[in-house]
Amino acid sequence: MTKSEQVIEEIKKVIIGKDEVATKIFMTILAEGHVLLEDIPGVGKTTIALAFSKVMGLDFNRIQFTPDVVASDVSGFTMYDKDKDEFVFKEGAVMTNLLLADEINRTTSRTQAALLEVMEERNVTVDGVTYPLPKPFNVIATQNPIGSYGTQVLPQSQLDRFMIKTSIGYPDFESQVEILRDRQTEQPLDLVEKVISKTELLELQAEVRKVHVSDPILRYITELTEATRKHPLIIQGVSPRGALALSKIAKAHAYLAKREYVIAEDVIAVYSDVCNHRMVLDQKSKVTYNSSNELLEEILKEIKVPEIEKVAIK
Repeated sequence: MTKSEQVIEEIKKVIIGKDEVATKIFMTILAEGHVLLEDIPGVGKTTIALAFSKVMGLDFNRIQFTPDVVASDVSGFTMYDKDKDEFVFKEGAVMTNLLLADEINRTTSRTQAALLEVMEERNVTVDGVTYPLPKPFNVIATQNPIGSYGTQVLPQSQLDRFMIKTSIGYPDFESQVEILRDRQTEQPLDLVEKVISKTELLELQAEVRKVHVSDPILRYITELTEATRKHPLIIQGVSPRGALALSKIAKAHAYLAKREYVIAEDVIAVYSDVCNHRMVLDQKSKVTYNSSNELLEEILKEIKVPEIEKVAIK
């Protein structure tokens, strides 16, 4: 069993019946991206973030976003130290390896922007001094469903910083029974063991970067993203950053499948998760489609899939 497989097996001890979600989050971490989970409270968002930090030996911070959280809580601040007779930097929540940004759409736009800027730049600038973030650095952010009390919609430019948007959702009946049974006498998080170290995770990320993406696949990714920009019912399509994110996480998908090159199935498997939050749909789309995912499924059917023989050539 590979190290990657061991990580997923350990996470399964905690998140029952949600193997696909756990794998998607792990793929995003391997691709050096950030995850946005849109879910109701109580489905295991905090638990899954804690599980990943424990399994991979990562430093973990959680910040609960409320309207009174300010940007300096996220990025840090300087204050005068009387004993040293100088200003010293006090680290914010982002100075960690894995940050759980809980209910990000319940705080102010300025605080949201502070986090999302750090996610992109991977360093913090306070009072003109730049501080690099620890490596690795990944964010798992959660937001309440749009329309919930006290929430505000994240701007598209900020949503675009997240590699994927997905949800955990309710467990099925049998999984719920198993969850209740497991928690009668023990806490599953206590059973989770460290599988890899920070250094080993960095090595895995480096291996993912080396996965080959051939020109036919690059063209396929471009066609899929361009289709969202030209669609009559899409006001704003997938950005170039979104296309790059699709390429990166497709490489992680191929890596977990033990391949050194990407095929069309890798792209298809993550297409909706990468693209659904990057589009702005026309109001007329609601007449034809129940969701953005349904529209994306139609685009997948319309775009010709590259031949595997061509894809495998390096």
